[in-house]
Amino acid sequence: MAATGTDRTFPFPVTTPGEALDVYSRLRADEPVARVRLPGGHTAWLLTRYEDVRTALTDRRFSKQAATAPDAPRLLPIHRGSSSLVTMDPPDHTRLRRLVSGEFTQRHMNTLRPRVRQIADELVGAMLATDGREADVLTALALPLPIRVICEQLGIPAHEQDLFRQWSDGILTVAGGKPADATAAAAAQESARNLMGYLGGLIAAKRTAPGDDLLTRLVRAQEDEDALSTEELLTFAMTLLVAGYHTTTAAVSHLLLHLLDEPGHYAALLADPQGIPAAVEEALRYSQVASGFGSLRIATSDVDFGEVTVRAGEAVIPLMNAANRDASVFPDPDRMRLDREHNQHLAFGAGIHFCLGAPLARIELQVLLEALVARGAELRLAHPAKELTWHLATAFPRPERLDVRW
Repeated sequence: MAATGTDRTFPFPVTTPGEALDVYSRLRADEPVARVRLPGGHTAWLLTRYEDVRTALTDRRFSKQAATAPDAPRLLPIHRGSSSLVTMDPPDHTRLRRLVSGEFTQRHMNTLRPRVRQIADELVGAMLATDGREADVLTALALPLPIRVICEQLGIPAHEQDLFRQWSDGILTVAGGKPADATAAAAAQESARNLMGYLGGLIAAKRTAPGDDLLTRLVRAQEDEDALSTEELLTFAMTLLVAGYHTTTAAVSHLLLHLLDEPGHYAALLADPQGIPAAVEEALRYSQVASGFGSLRIATSDVDFGEVTVRAGEAVIPLMNAANRDASVFPDPDRMRLDREHNQHLAFGAGIHFCLGAPLARIELQVLLEALVARGAELRLAHPAKELTWHLATAFPRPERLDVRW
């Protein structure tokens, strides 16, 4: 089918993730491969069916590297011309992923679990000691947990972690797919420069004063043949910091929101903590953390999606969150079911760009729930979910705050 023009601009003008899901559901039923216009004026094909999304994520005919060209369609403007693990194609991607993947295996991540649990216990204890028996779990848990974990992993001193958070927030402020004004874009670029400068200094310091951390091990590995270049190491560290913080913060907030909003779900975990891993997977499927804004790809040859042909050079946006609500794959997709089996969600993507930090993210989510359940914290939402105000200005939507009582 030939491409047709459209006045639809993506991202759609919504105020909550639920509104976006309603739009995606209609598109999946009526126009699963939909032409949209991006804020910069380019057009792209929006994919909402599970199989189509998975194809775009795994098929080598779609390039992420091509999406970084100066004149390429994009949703994340500050990444223009960048070259990092998340934007590379093979063979560069294959080489870089091979060099760093050993640090992110499930076995290695499991060695971090006791420390993650220690941090989670500390944060949960401090929250439950709050006067008034009410707290914002974003401030108390969702923000500090991933920041501390990822910063400790990279060897960033505790007293400098707040500075990192400010820069990271600034970088992703214009990454939500909405048009950024010149001031916001300039501020984001300044945050990126500051963070890159800081990490460059930290890498230099690790060479003279090594520590027991990921960054030190990667610096030492530079002595090997075909090791990471300094630029590759710097870009990788920045990507890991920013993505590892924001994605997990959003995931924690969605996890707690959906468990507390669905009658009986949180109580079921209090009664049977063995259900925590399955609950985490279902929350990842059900939530809107995996927006797909960072997954834009360019077709390198013609690809058919049913009756629609995506031509070489055209952009596709595979929406993982829409795919995770496809009823042909997930029965009763709009209900959060803790007993769901064979949960092949796409929250972490698929293919060669499957999220490298997925094992650590799962550990953080599981351990946080374990810490809450171990204390018998009978949490409940302080306000109805429909009254929440959403922070949609980044690639990883989350509530502005999430107040709970106990």
